[in-house]
Amino acid sequence: MPDYDYQSDTRSFSQVLEEIGEKSDPKLYLGELVNAFGERGFGALMLMFGLMNIAIGIIPGTTTILGAPLLLMGLQLATRTDQLWLPKWALKRRIERAAYRTGIESILPRVRRMERLSRARLPALTSELSEVLIGLATMLLAIILMLPIWGGNLIPALIISTFGFGLMQRDGLAILIAWCAIGLLCLGGLFIWLAWTWVSPYLLPVWEWVQALPSEAWSWLTGLFGG
Repeated sequence: MPDYDYQSDTRSFSQVLEEIGEKSDPKLYLGELVNAFGERGFGALMLMFGLMNIAIGIIPGTTTILGAPLLLMGLQLATRTDQLWLPKWALKRRIERAAYRTGIESILPRVRRMERLSRARLPALTSELSEVLIGLATMLLAIILMLPIWGGNLIPALIISTFGFGLMQRDGLAILIAWCAIGLLCLGGLFIWLAWTWVSPYLLPVWEWVQALPSEAWSWLTGLFGG
């Protein structure tokens, strides 16, 4: 696995993302990505892996490769580890650089706009306690992201990316937006659960009655709605 040193602290996040895609090596190793942003801390790595899940997560198996590091990042952030550690086998996992380049090109304009609008604010939301809570939330979101659910990676990856951007830029407003998104998800899940709890006692008997209909009745219904 090649060992790259991008000296990423001297350049913008978007510029480093772009330069990673410009390398000639057709394979992009996870170790290369960690090296590129290691000095920027967990925020940059969370943002990068979250964006990659958004950009190329539709490729089968990609969310598992890119989601596992996020799970470890959340754990280490929650336990106040100073520097990210990943096992050697994980660092040697790779994806096609062409797929990375295609995906990143579609989101770079938005990243650049975010960089221009961002500034350090709301310091309470970037405190050590806040980082622990963000780590716990990232672990849960990473588990959801890794599940084999079609399109299920988008919202968790967006929230993780927003957390990462807020930590990297020390922008508490971004972190507040991420927490609000989690709150809305929880409220949506609660609404669906309550709706099902209230409606299912009426729907299930109807479904059981429909299933018990004789074949003649089914043929009549099929002909009625089928024209």
